[in-house]
Amino acid sequence: MTGRPPWRSPLLGTFALSVVLLVGVSGWLLTDPATTRADALRTGGLAAGAVVALYALWLNDRRRKVEENRQQTERERYELELLRADRDRSRVTDERFAKSIELLGSEADQVRVGAMHALAGVARGEPGYTQTVLDVLCSYLRRPFENPHLAEESDPEAERELQVRLTAQRLIAELLPTVDSPEPGFDLDLTGASLEYFDLSGHRVGTLVLRYATLLSSNNFSDCRFDGPAWFTRSAIGRGRLSGRFRCRGTVFEGRAWFSGTEFGAPADFTGTIFRGEVNFRDAEFTEPPRGLPAEWEPTSSSTGDPS
Repeated sequence: MTGRPPWRSPLLGTFALSVVLLVGVSGWLLTDPATTRADALRTGGLAAGAVVALYALWLNDRRRKVEENRQQTERERYELELLRADRDRSRVTDERFAKSIELLGSEADQVRVGAMHALAGVARGEPGYTQTVLDVLCSYLRRPFENPHLAEESDPEAERELQVRLTAQRLIAELLPTVDSPEPGFDLDLTGASLEYFDLSGHRVGTLVLRYATLLSSNNFSDCRFDGPAWFTRSAIGRGRLSGRFRCRGTVFEGRAWFSGTEFGAPADFTGTIFRGEVNFRDAEFTEPPRGLPAEWEPTSSSTGDPS
């Protein structure tokens, strides 16, 4: 067994020094005839007590340093555990994302719906995945699709696929920040997508690309804010199961708002909409005059600009 010898103990040394001081100081003072024995013992006791007090101060300082070292060790251990937990969480998130992407290719429509909800859960748990999940959902909606509401005969398989796509549309809206959120809007690329009852009302979007898209029945973009350009170029709007509307009331377009060549097959309402960037309605077609558009932006005017 190893350790410090008893005679080298700081406590024993302090006790011995205090005794020596007590005896030495008291004895030295007693050599003076004017000093009483009580005064000599009192002074010697003070000297001995001072040594004990210094030892106590040293001991407290040493304990404080030991405690600080212990707390630092605990803090580093805690940070290490947090880092390990964060890595484990990231690994689990990556696995969930990869598995959900794989399930999107399933032939069963209910499995694809479940995969979309799993992707939305990943985005909610890890905000850094939000744009990636939105890109995946948008890419699903860009897949070729024959809407059963445009077909002469009913197609059960197409009806089931439509329900999957409606789920994707709803999840896209839920993942977007609200219009009063300080978060920047996310980008949506829905080029050529076939959408029905697409509703982004009250949400904030970065760049919206709806070139050559088909928006069936009623679609709602009211009270939105588009931080980037919004491209509706040559989209077809309004056909579908029911007579629809294109709602864009109180919307704010911070960048370009491009409706060149767009076919509005349903009433369009732009009441209260603010256009802060370039606007283009060249070659746009309306079944009835749009509401809320200034005359210079209506398709009868000679709007100029890039029609793309």
